[in-house]
Amino acid sequence: MCGFAGYAGEGFGAEHAPQLLSAMGQAIAHRGPDGHGIWTGPGIGLSHVRLSIVGLSDGQQPMTSADGRYTIAFNGEIFNYVELRDELKARGATFRTGSDTEVLLQLYAFDGEACLQKLNGDFAFAIWDAAERRLMLARDRMGVRPLFYTEHKGTLYFASEVKALLTVPGIEAELDPVALDQIFTLWAPITPRTAFRNIFELEPGQLLVRKNATNRLSFYWTLDFPDAGECAADTDRSEELRDLLADAVRLRMRADVPVGSYLSGGLDSSLISALAAPMAPNGLNTFSVTFDSVEHDESSFQQQVASALGTRHRSIASSPETIAATFSDIIRFTERPILRTAPAPLYTLAGLVRETGMKVVLTGEGADEVFAGYDIFREAKVRRFCARQPGSKIRPHLFRKLYPYLPGLKKQSAEYLSAFFNVSGTDPSDPIFSHRPRIKSTAAAKIFYSADLRDTLGGYDAAEELSARLPERFGHWHPLHQAQYLETRLLLPGYILSSQGDRMAMAHGIEGRFPFLDHRLVEFAARLSPDAKLKGLREKHILREAAKGLLPDSVIERQKQPYRAPDSSSFTGPGMDEQAYVSEMLSERVVTATGMFDPAAVSRLYGKCRKQPVAGFRDNAAFVGILSTQLWVGNFAKKQPVTEISAPSKSSL
Repeated sequence: MCGFAGYAGEGFGAEHAPQLLSAMGQAIAHRGPDGHGIWTGPGIGLSHVRLSIVGLSDGQQPMTSADGRYTIAFNGEIFNYVELRDELKARGATFRTGSDTEVLLQLYAFDGEACLQKLNGDFAFAIWDAAERRLMLARDRMGVRPLFYTEHKGTLYFASEVKALLTVPGIEAELDPVALDQIFTLWAPITPRTAFRNIFELEPGQLLVRKNATNRLSFYWTLDFPDAGECAADTDRSEELRDLLADAVRLRMRADVPVGSYLSGGLDSSLISALAAPMAPNGLNTFSVTFDSVEHDESSFQQQVASALGTRHRSIASSPETIAATFSDIIRFTERPILRTAPAPLYTLAGLVRETGMKVVLTGEGADEVFAGYDIFREAKVRRFCARQPGSKIRPHLFRKLYPYLPGLKKQSAEYLSAFFNVSGTDPSDPIFSHRPRIKSTAAAKIFYSADLRDTLGGYDAAEELSARLPERFGHWHPLHQAQYLETRLLLPGYILSSQGDRMAMAHGIEGRFPFLDHRLVEFAARLSPDAKLKGLREKHILREAAKGLLPDSVIERQKQPYRAPDSSSFTGPGMDEQAYVSEMLSERVVTATGMFDPAAVSRLYGKCRKQPVAGFRDNAAFVGILSTQLWVGNFAKKQPVTEISAPSKSSL
């Protein structure tokens, strides 16, 4: 695990290349505290910062092939590098190192772009072919590892994080108003757009080839599902799933340093820890975050699982004070505005892992997307059921079963529940039917936009762009699979794996590994019938069956508790007055200067939150979204916000 940056083109003077590459590497040094290297050639430069996990003594980068033709800068892990090494040896390859980096380099030398089909890993990399004067950039299938790029004066610049690009003379940070609107609608920008105007993100499963100053973008892998009438029969395949997941864990335990595991207390991380524990030669270290508030805390379940598995367990408390104290750093690492404070406790947790001297942890992320574990999937199913009899007084009561942690719903009438969950407000044939309620509640926070931002956006509709970008086959899929695609293709890489995943862990030089996102497992799950994943209202049905005998029944049958953290109350509760930056960032003077929000409306919201705890989603999302946007501008922008919209990309989602 590492970070890299570089350029391809003649627009940057070769005499200044070492200085630029050093600056780019320094900007992302947190990703690779174990070493830094640079490499230059005619019209090409690569910078690399290293977190040594595999090939500790001989995996330095950038790495050049023995014949001098190929040079690579690589971020991530190729988990099946042992098997690939054996295959390459049989094809005549010889190796100078024990690293997965050299395996990837040699595989590319043999197979070119086709090498991507053989990789099982989380990665982003750049490979330069000196003979062809061709650069290839590639990103893993699920979007675990980031890769950004931009063009300036005829030169392509690329990096693991945007802050490295901002070291290039002439590249400055400007907030993209369309990306901001996408965040305030969908929680994340629609790739390739980022929060930075004219800086783009390589999409999951995508590669970029540059030759003769021309870029070619293409996908080597896309998430697909069978047609609605062709889903696999609903037979018990839980044993097959368990074997596949165990192998995904086995591959991700490969490292020349110890591997630990996050343990939230829920099914997903508990199952990963249960499979990993027997594979850890010296016992498994597990890590969790706890909260003072009952609605957020899962410590009793964490302790229960740790005891059952016999792990060495450590936890760290996340308080509103720590969230507020670290939030500016959080935005510096996420490099985008966010609507929730949930990344902050994970930033603190990664710090705990680093303090113990460990560098690698397994996590349970991805299970909810792959096996339909989120409430949004169950809610969409109930909404469709109710829509078939819109006047029913009985069907809407099913919504109470979805959210037992929302006691206020228990006393509400069928009419209220139908209205609250928008039963009659959307057409079931709408391609984004499943996500309309979330979009509606999130977009409500846009009432705080400034008049200038509204004018700039004009009639732009982020949800309609999302609909227009859906793949051709989307309409052939089962409604559950459509909802899973939306969650897996947008929110998973755009928020979960970035703002809560890679960025929070790598801020402390920690590598997170995601067994549930092994592409073999993702493809297996996509072929399952919808009932295997969401059986009635039992989410992750097949995964619960696969966990039997590995975990206590109380954990297997436990209803999912969404991971959340205190939002506006982290900044406005008792004793928070010392966080002076909050009042500064939300002051009418600074809000006016930023130009994105209505300063009077923001002032009223801030006053409301300071007087009493705010429970509503809209106000919490608005508060965090506005504060994070203000911090983003303070951290990055050197200019006033742009006043025009750049053309949206035509690539499909």
